[in-house]
Amino acid sequence: MTDHVIVTVEDGVQTLTLNRPDKKNALTPEMYAALADGIERAESDPKIRVTLFQANGDAFTAGNDLGDFAKAGATPATQSNEKTPVARFLENLATAEKPLIASVNGLAVGVGVTMLLHCDLVYAGASSTYQMPFVNLGLVPEAGSTLLLPRLVGLQKAADLFLTGKKIGAEKAEAMGIVAEVFADADLRAEVLTRAKTLASKAPNSVKITKALLKGDDRSAVLAQQKKEGEHFGAQLRSAEVKEAISAFFEKRPADFSKLS
Repeated sequence: MTDHVIVTVEDGVQTLTLNRPDKKNALTPEMYAALADGIERAESDPKIRVTLFQANGDAFTAGNDLGDFAKAGATPATQSNEKTPVARFLENLATAEKPLIASVNGLAVGVGVTMLLHCDLVYAGASSTYQMPFVNLGLVPEAGSTLLLPRLVGLQKAADLFLTGKKIGAEKAEAMGIVAEVFADADLRAEVLTRAKTLASKAPNSVKITKALLKGDDRSAVLAQQKKEGEHFGAQLRSAEVKEAISAFFEKRPADFSKLS
């Protein structure tokens, strides 16, 4: 367990609140494990009808903690059949049968955006922003996002977001279909909780079947894409490109990839 993810259950809604505001809710392995556990708990507990992701502070999540990336990049790759916390979380997102809702405040970076592609409903605060700077860090996208995002927004717009690492606001995210509805920042949490509780009060089997029909029969394709992305991600994590990108980030300078091929 970790204090950085607060778990509550009320009126059929399990709320998983990211609670590391001093680090912009950057995700650690312990946080990933708690989030993965939460999804599994919801799937097995008939009293939980909906899982809601939200965050304390002024950010939804800054994505992965770059300090953890730096440590991972300095560690030799090992073979293990045990799933990592992040792999468990991403797989659970892709296979969850019960609805997942996200309430996005402030910045959402990296996995803070790609996880939204698995959520059935995403609501946003007016000042929220969305960015997937994987290429900027010498990495590749994850969570099956290279399959899901082009399906959602089209190939050109997906490439624009992935390859440039550009940041977009809530209004544009809504127009592209990444977000269902935008609320004033001050109203976001209450509005989303009301909608989550309303959904939790509906016929549970009907909700699950409707979600399955909307998602289509592509679970295996998403999981396969996650595996493929994960292999490239792990290799890049130990590359000179990532080492340079992370060094540049902590040294507050532009990354220089000119000598790398």
